[in-house]
Amino acid sequence: MATEGSHRLGRGYVQVYTGNSKGKTTAALGLAFRATGWGLRTYIGQFMKGQHYGELAAARMVHPHITIEQYGKDTFIHVRGSSEEDVGIARAGLARAKEVMCSGQYDIVVLDEITTAHRFELVSVEEILEIAALRPEGVELVLTGRYAPPEVIAVADLVTEMKVVKHYYDQGVGARDGIER
Repeated sequence: MATEGSHRLGRGYVQVYTGNSKGKTTAALGLAFRATGWGLRTYIGQFMKGQHYGELAAARMVHPHITIEQYGKDTFIHVRGSSEEDVGIARAGLARAKEVMCSGQYDIVVLDEITTAHRFELVSVEEILEIAALRPEGVELVLTGRYAPPEVIAVADLVTEMKVVKHYYDQGVGARDGIER
């Protein structure tokens, strides 16, 4: 079991899951689930998300191994259409993420949709880079979202790009419970 202050991973790394296809959050959740099998604890901060997703109920089932908090409203934000409230929620999320990452309670910290939050002008690239720089040595940091800035890719140790080859959204299929949400 990982304990507070332990470094079960030894050295942690910075991972980025980006691209315009499905699978970024799913990959991060898969990593969290795998880590649970080794007694590791994962914190997931979801930027721009306030809606119900299946992973919220699943995380409650494996708590305290996986903890998810959302930093967003339950409505969709349009590019360049964010409100002061959206920015405030994202900034509060950044502060919470820093606190959690440095607490010694988690082995893995996932900042889900943080690069998309940057694209929507809710957080700056400098703020993302600051979080990466503050990462304690024994913490794995995973940053997900579309449009990862080149500066974030440059500081990452692992970058995976999800690329659309074919998607049923193009045939009018909407998000499905248990699959996309």
